[in-house]
Amino acid sequence: MTLALRRLARLTLFVAFLSGSALAQSAGRLAGTATEADTGTPLAGVNVVLGTGRNAVTRPDGRFEISGIPPGTYTVRISSVGYRPLVQSVAVAAGTTRLDLVLTPGNAEIGEVVVEGRATNLVGVATAASEGLVGQEQLALRPLLRVGEVLETIPGTIVTQHSGSGKANQFFLRGFNLDHGTDFSATLDGVPMNLPTHAHGQGYLDLNSLIPEIIDQVAFEKGPQNVAAGDFSTAGRADIRLVRRLDRTIVKAEAGADDFYEGLVAGSSSVGGGDLLIAARGRYYDGPWVNPENSALASAVAKYSTGTEANGLSVTALGYYSDWDATDQIARRAVEAGTVDRLGALDPTNGGTTGRYTLSAATQSTTQSGARTRVEAYAAVYHLNLFSNFTYFLDDPDQGDQFEQADRRLYTGGGVSHRWLMPTLGQGAVHTVGVDVRHDQIFGVGLFNTQGRVRVGTVRDDEVAQSTVGVYVRNETRWTNWLRTTAGLRADVYRFDVQSDIDVNSGVETDVIASPKVGLALGPWRSTEVYANAGLGFHSNDARGTTITVDPSSREAVDRVDPLVRTRGAELGLRTAALPGLQATVALWAIGLDSELLFVGDAGGTEASDASLHVGVEVTNHARVTDWLDATLDVALTESRFTDVGEADRIENSIGRIVTGGVYAGRETGPMGALQVRHFGPRPLTGDGSVTADATTLVNAKAGWRFGALAVSLDVLNLLDADDADVSYFYASRLRGEPAEGVEDVHFHPVIPRTTRLTALVRL
Repeated sequence: MTLALRRLARLTLFVAFLSGSALAQSAGRLAGTATEADTGTPLAGVNVVLGTGRNAVTRPDGRFEISGIPPGTYTVRISSVGYRPLVQSVAVAAGTTRLDLVLTPGNAEIGEVVVEGRATNLVGVATAASEGLVGQEQLALRPLLRVGEVLETIPGTIVTQHSGSGKANQFFLRGFNLDHGTDFSATLDGVPMNLPTHAHGQGYLDLNSLIPEIIDQVAFEKGPQNVAAGDFSTAGRADIRLVRRLDRTIVKAEAGADDFYEGLVAGSSSVGGGDLLIAARGRYYDGPWVNPENSALASAVAKYSTGTEANGLSVTALGYYSDWDATDQIARRAVEAGTVDRLGALDPTNGGTTGRYTLSAATQSTTQSGARTRVEAYAAVYHLNLFSNFTYFLDDPDQGDQFEQADRRLYTGGGVSHRWLMPTLGQGAVHTVGVDVRHDQIFGVGLFNTQGRVRVGTVRDDEVAQSTVGVYVRNETRWTNWLRTTAGLRADVYRFDVQSDIDVNSGVETDVIASPKVGLALGPWRSTEVYANAGLGFHSNDARGTTITVDPSSREAVDRVDPLVRTRGAELGLRTAALPGLQATVALWAIGLDSELLFVGDAGGTEASDASLHVGVEVTNHARVTDWLDATLDVALTESRFTDVGEADRIENSIGRIVTGGVYAGRETGPMGALQVRHFGPRPLTGDGSVTADATTLVNAKAGWRFGALAVSLDVLNLLDADDADVSYFYASRLRGEPAEGVEDVHFHPVIPRTTRLTALVRL
């Protein structure tokens, strides 16, 4: 803890330096409003960028301000999704200079609108230090090994894999081993991607369907402090939004080592007064494994949009299918004895198939007074058949321990929110009320014993109907130029109906939970703002655990789990844009859970565990060095422990140190490139900390050239050819010829050795 305090002191000095370095000279202030030309509607989320790189984003009432500007004449760029960009000159004098903006609905030519992403100045707009935006600009220059690494643009997040590439990724954030989701939620164009009561793990989050080239932005938050954040959002959440229109058709071909081939076609056309976006992506990959993956993936999107973001309608259809053979984590002793290659498999018949097909619609209307109503609805069909073998011959020395986890479901839902302004309260207030509903009709969620993907026995096979309703209210008030508050309350009702193949494990369970949230923002002073946030949250447990009576294998009596588990979060933070071009944040946070969800390596799923506490500090930096060069450096330090369990209080695979950063260069034409590093430190594999996994450090690079409409680039992934592990576990397994009780050992999944991928992308 002494070391942690020293690190925190250094961070505090760093923040003080940033704040104190702001120009103290007599400076001007640029302020105004942004409205829609046709209706006079105040526009939120409009990006106003000075030629120096300083910028602001309009608030819900359309107002913005940029302070601390040296007097002079500046070029100002104004952009917002669904509106034509503006570029104009403004003379800023000492005092306040007024700049009112009127935006015309329309579509910008490619290259005209710059999606600022992490370069966006959220001082005066954000309600917490740990929230932010990632734009297409950051995604386009980032070398990606897997599409799930889109979430690694969120500071402090690590995305890995312990199996075949068709399986959902493994996520780590704020000391949580999030397995394949659990306490991190994501939505794609309004459709929740986490799956409760899932065959493999609670809150299973599969993002392999993403097409990065058509992502408009990723808005992220950490902690349970937002009332809009419901289940699976304790560590954080991401709202992924697709573009409404591409002004040029994209054709991409990519090929790389280990039989990697990928193609993409995406484009838009005008249909019936609206825009129809169609995109299709296909991929084949064997990987470096001794047992080839034979991974085939297809993903497609069709999105029809009319009107604008403020007043419009969108309908989106997504389809995704994947089939693969898997090289799961392997026992270290087998590699050391030469029984299997480091890139080999101990059960080459592992793998799976999965698919998801969704249809969603969203409509939004905004009045001239700024009142906004948004309605969303969705329906999705999902299936998974996953074959794994983590213990080899421990349970069944003859046929082996392979098992199948099967999931088939239809889930539907939607939400309605209404926001209105109250200018008479303080300097203005925004009130929001909303309701979310969801129903999962799970036709089959089962666990089966298999050999070579053929079922030889049934452990359990259940049907589940799970329904939830969440309602929330929120108020954000700007009391003075330097004081904003947020306060809200969320209430959720859950109903679980389990029909088990073991009658005594069937039943109906309901639960209700209320979660208040509060926040405070002080500033800005010298483009610096201070935040304090606190809130209660929750996560749900697997419905089958709420009605269980006997273990499906041993038939021994077992205890039921609580349907909804209380979580708590608090954060103190600072955000500054005091130095031109630099967006920096510091957050000191704590999250407590009444029960941690943990991945159990030898069972291939998650289970409810003991109460826990996570405490940490995050420092993020994004610098726009020039108009063609960006740099990032993000550091997250965390201490995580179970509470009230004695000395063996370590949380397995809780990462205490994450460092990510990079430099990204490029203009619309000419050279482009990126060099980025991702490091996550040692982590305990046992409760007493006696067994640990070593740190993992990877460097990825991209180099290329943009020849107008054509862009050619080469990605070098794992540039230094590190032989680290992506994921490690410690548990007992049994190889042929070993004692019946098995051998406790480290089981690991190696990082992919250095590999290259060549991409050609044409915009027609």
